[in-house]
Amino acid sequence: MPERRTHDRPDAPDRRSFPRPPLWLNLLLLILGIGGLLYARYHEKEVSREFAGVIAEQQRTPADVKKMKEELAEMDLTRDALQRELESRMKFVGSLKSENFYLSVDTRNRKLRFYYGDTVLREADLTLGESRTITANGKTWTFVPLKGAFVIDSKIVKHDWHVPEWVYAMNSQPQPAERPTIPNGLGQYVFFLPDGYAIHTPPSEDSPLKAAKPGSYMVPEDFMRAVWPRITPGKTQVYIY
Repeated sequence: MPERRTHDRPDAPDRRSFPRPPLWLNLLLLILGIGGLLYARYHEKEVSREFAGVIAEQQRTPADVKKMKEELAEMDLTRDALQRELESRMKFVGSLKSENFYLSVDTRNRKLRFYYGDTVLREADLTLGESRTITANGKTWTFVPLKGAFVIDSKIVKHDWHVPEWVYAMNSQPQPAERPTIPNGLGQYVFFLPDGYAIHTPPSEDSPLKAAKPGSYMVPEDFMRAVWPRITPGKTQVYIY
C-alpha cells in the first residue's frame, strides 16, 4: 500500500493559533467597556439638560417680547412715551437673563416686583401717583409719571421731609411762613429716582401728603423693609413700564 503523505501544500493557510488572553485582561476590558457606556449615557443626559436650558431661555424671550408688543399696541401713547416704554421693557427682558437684583414697576397691573434674574422674590400692590400740574403764586409744578429704565439714586429710611410749596398748593391750603419738616413725611422708606421722583411707603399721619406723591409710586412698608438690604444706590436698576 503506498505511503500517504501528510505534508501541507505550500500555498495552504497558516494554521498556527494565538495564545488566549488571560482572564484578568478580559475582565478589565469588560469593565472599561461598561464604564465607557455609562459615562456616555451620563454625558448625553448632561448635554440634553444644558441644551434644554438654552432652548428655554431662547423660547422665553420671544414670548415676552410678543406679549410686550401686544400690550404696547393697546396703549394710546405719544411717540416719545412709546419710545420710553419700549426701551424700559426691552431692558427689563434683557435683565431676565442676568444674575442681579432689580425692581420692576408694572403700572399696567399696578405691581412692584423684586427680581433676582428671572425669579420674582417678592411682589406688592402699587399705588400710582397721578399726573398733575399744580399752579400757585405764579409758580407751576408738573408731575408726569416716570417711565423708563433707571438706577436708584439714593435710599433713605426715617426720612425727615421738608414739605415743599406744591403740597400746600395741591391741597388748596395757605402756605405757612415757615414750612415744617415732618418725620417720615414722604414715608418711612424712600427710594429716590431721577428728577425728585420716588418709590415710597405711606406718609406719616402728620404729613400733609396723604397718598402717593404725584408722578411717583407708593408701596407697603413690609415690602420695602424686606428688599431694603438688597438695594444698592447707584447700582440697582428699576424698570418702570
